[in-house]
Amino acid sequence: MTLEAFEVDIALGRISGLRSAAKTGPRVLALHGWLDNAASFVPIAGHLPGLQLVVPDLPGHGRSAHLAPGAEYTSGVAVNAVLDIADALGWETFSLLGHSMGAGIASLMAAAVPQRVERLVVIEALGGLAETVERTADRWREAIAAARSLPGKQLRVFGDLAAPVRARMQANQLSEPAARLLVERGVRAVDGGYVWSSDPRLTLPTPQRLDEAQLAALVAGVACPTTVVYADPPQAYFPEPLRSQRAALLPDGRLHVIPGTHHLHMEDPATVAALVSAFLLP
Repeated sequence: MTLEAFEVDIALGRISGLRSAAKTGPRVLALHGWLDNAASFVPIAGHLPGLQLVVPDLPGHGRSAHLAPGAEYTSGVAVNAVLDIADALGWETFSLLGHSMGAGIASLMAAAVPQRVERLVVIEALGGLAETVERTADRWREAIAAARSLPGKQLRVFGDLAAPVRARMQANQLSEPAARLLVERGVRAVDGGYVWSSDPRLTLPTPQRLDEAQLAALVAGVACPTTVVYADPPQAYFPEPLRSQRAALLPDGRLHVIPGTHHLHMEDPATVAALVSAFLLP
């Protein structure tokens, strides 16, 4: 299955993305990870025939619009943006397929609007990143300081795509083909070369995060059938036994752990697609 370009206008601005040409089959919104874009799901799309797959560049990512000056990127903003995309598509109900940050958004969305989410597949995240109460003041200090210093920073200009491809390979344990897919959709041309197209505000730390008890309650509130896919070994930000404990909270969940790196849906798309297809297709 190949993906074609699409655009929709929502309250936050224009959303670009990719979608399958299928007109029948389960409707699936696929949500990419932090600083990734819709190309994240290009490798797996060819292994998912029979799905109406829509993959937006989330606000501030890829080729989608950045938020207005003064606005902040929060989980609530992301959930409402995805709902606006579904509304623009005319989808009252649908399934969600998310990776990393997109998996966190998808799982929070499934808890928040259970009447709209039929099934949920999350890869390499469930819920969101927690913070301890004791870190509250430090987090606020760090977030405000970072936000105040951002306007003075300049975007790095790359003379060609080789350097950003290498950067993504090193940062995310990506193969060259996978890194290139993300980079080609994640840069824009400027005088002298290319800069990242993502909104620099996405790199800012958030001043407030939920604690683990709140996130556990949200995960327990995901009523729809859910499949969780984790890579082995786990990422440092989501270690064992935390990630298994989160999955065990799902009322109707099933957990799969397979060897791979964080972007296993890009590096081993056939294996991940087999799990997704078995779960989403009747």
